[in-house]
Amino acid sequence: MNKCFEIRNFSFYYPEQAKAVLRDISFAIEPGEFVTLVGPSGCGKSTLLRQLKTVLAPHGVKAGEILFEGRLLDTIDQREQAAGIGFVQQSPENQIVTDKVWHELAFGLESLGFDTPTIRGRVAEMASFFGIHGWFYKNVTELSGGQKQLLNLASIMAMQPSVLILDEPTSQLDPIAASDFLATIGKINRELGTTVIMTEHRLEEVFPMSDRVLVMDEGCIIADGSPRNVGTQLRDLGHSMFLAMPSAMRIWAAVPNEAVCPITVRDGRDWLGGFAKEHTLITEPIPKPKKALGEPVITLSDIWFKYEKDLPDVVRGLSLTVKKGEFVALLGGNGTGKTTTLSIIGGLRKAYRGEVNVSGSLGVLPQNPQALFVKKTVREDLYEIFKGKRLSNEIKDDRVARAVKLCRLENLLDRHPYDLSGGEQQRAALAKVLLLDPEILLLDEPTKGLDAEYKQVFAVILRTLLNRGVTIFMVSHDVEFCAEYAHRCALFFDGGIVTEGPPELFFSGNSFYTTSANRMARGLLPRAITTDDVIAACGGNVPPKPEIDEDTPPLPEPTEEAVDGKHSKLPAWRKALAAVSGLIALVAFIRAISVTDLSALLTPSGMTDLAGDYTIIYAVLIAALFVFALSVSRKSPPPIHPVQIPREKRKLGKRTIAAAVMILLLIPLTIFVGVYYFGSRKYYFIALMILLETMLPFALVFEGRKPQARELVVIAVLCALGVA
Repeated sequence: MNKCFEIRNFSFYYPEQAKAVLRDISFAIEPGEFVTLVGPSGCGKSTLLRQLKTVLAPHGVKAGEILFEGRLLDTIDQREQAAGIGFVQQSPENQIVTDKVWHELAFGLESLGFDTPTIRGRVAEMASFFGIHGWFYKNVTELSGGQKQLLNLASIMAMQPSVLILDEPTSQLDPIAASDFLATIGKINRELGTTVIMTEHRLEEVFPMSDRVLVMDEGCIIADGSPRNVGTQLRDLGHSMFLAMPSAMRIWAAVPNEAVCPITVRDGRDWLGGFAKEHTLITEPIPKPKKALGEPVITLSDIWFKYEKDLPDVVRGLSLTVKKGEFVALLGGNGTGKTTTLSIIGGLRKAYRGEVNVSGSLGVLPQNPQALFVKKTVREDLYEIFKGKRLSNEIKDDRVARAVKLCRLENLLDRHPYDLSGGEQQRAALAKVLLLDPEILLLDEPTKGLDAEYKQVFAVILRTLLNRGVTIFMVSHDVEFCAEYAHRCALFFDGGIVTEGPPELFFSGNSFYTTSANRMARGLLPRAITTDDVIAACGGNVPPKPEIDEDTPPLPEPTEEAVDGKHSKLPAWRKALAAVSGLIALVAFIRAISVTDLSALLTPSGMTDLAGDYTIIYAVLIAALFVFALSVSRKSPPPIHPVQIPREKRKLGKRTIAAAVMILLLIPLTIFVGVYYFGSRKYYFIALMILLETMLPFALVFEGRKPQARELVVIAVLCALGVA
């Protein structure tokens, strides 16, 4: 019988890259196997999976062979691949192409040309198998994230593929939805015999289902075998990937004992019970230092929000206070309103009832890090954040170097941001936000796609920022990370916060929104919520955490020069040109209004010589004004999207103030002077001067920067009042 997939000495290079992403990979997958592919972020997992379906394979240079069911993959047409190889991506949104659930289920079959009775039969079967019949006629936009991912899976399985490939399919799902989704994958493998190849960072539930685990690092396979054997290999190697192993396995490895390695929570509970019979457990939890917090910097009071007038409220009566230097984690199911709350705090959305008070500059790391990338390389993207700031090249280089080292981007600087893995994109986006030194950091699923080792480094970054007084508000599905590092956790449900508290109280009181360590140990150690808590209670060796010297912050403090939106000074030659052209324009203007009798310019036979002279004068006036405008104009600094200035610190610019003064004072003064001192020339003088005085404010505001709508309205109203 042919292998499902056979990979022979396969290597892959991205365009214009000297280093291979995949290096001489060889392995085979048997039909019906459940294979889990794991490894650090950026090791090549996703790149390898995409090579298994040619339409998804990234562009680059390949070497070696990939065989599917005994044939070279490149020789198999796309229709056969579409039917035989199913692929589920990380983001549910990226695969849905129709508007209705039942349309989505039928879309793939229709594209393959199946007849109507076959389509109806398979759609009905999949809807029943996946429990979709209850929302069969719904719009796709009404589904939660878990339902969308389940719909993606069902629409693929309707085509009856022989192999199902999944690239971190639960990365955007809450713990309960992720558990349900993974249970469905296991059911497909067991009951339908479908081969499953999967990458995943959540290994607590995936490991027990797997027949085989492949571990990748730096583009190579470094371990291959059963889950228990791979865990033992990684422990013996001292490899950082052991940090990603299930909690029961990590606790067992850190406590001296002779028992068989547990994998599941149930195995771990049995092992801990047996260990407790022979050893005395330390039931007192590890004391955690209490952090002194400052005044409130985020206050939400009775917030209500809905997306459209006729839709139900997403946020209902929400009240929340976050203090300076506090790390608050918001957890909850998909579609409950967590990200909406984050956008309300960030000012991206406005509540129709309630009050939002934010004190401090905001740095926002969105759920989709690609929203922050605007350049062709990571290096250019990081330096782009300094545009419009008066900083020397040495300061820029130093700050970027620190951020690059902190976020481990050294080998990614010349890569296109879109060519990076999900975890690498998160790190690059984080580095870009941190370069702005925000006082309040809003994070939406920041650990999505990060490997276990880098999560520890990410935690050190957050702790360093907290020590500098930065406040952190995070929306997350990563209960293990929140339990380990957050100061306070809150559960969002039905439009508001239903429970909150310090992690040891919050997680020990939950059944599903809790950690694997707590589910494993709560019968003996009710307040133990992390693997370190259980290891310490068993007298084991708690693994050391990476530390950063507190005396040397990873990013320098903001300098006085680093003021956003300031223009560089004009060079001396442009100032001189502006002075000369302005003087010429003034002389030409005075000469132009010296004519008191306009009839002297025209006669019945045509223009007089005086009219020709004044035509030249007007041309000189226009040319001088044009040269003056060019000499004083400067490129506007680009807006920096990740940081927002707090409302109380927002000020009108000098140009806006000057424009208002010009309108309110100069126009009335011009009318007064014209009426009382220019005699018969007053109408000519007043009309021309007011025309200039109403145009210049707009030129000032537009030349300085892109004005906000409210500023334009103010200027327009002032102009109207001045003319009136």
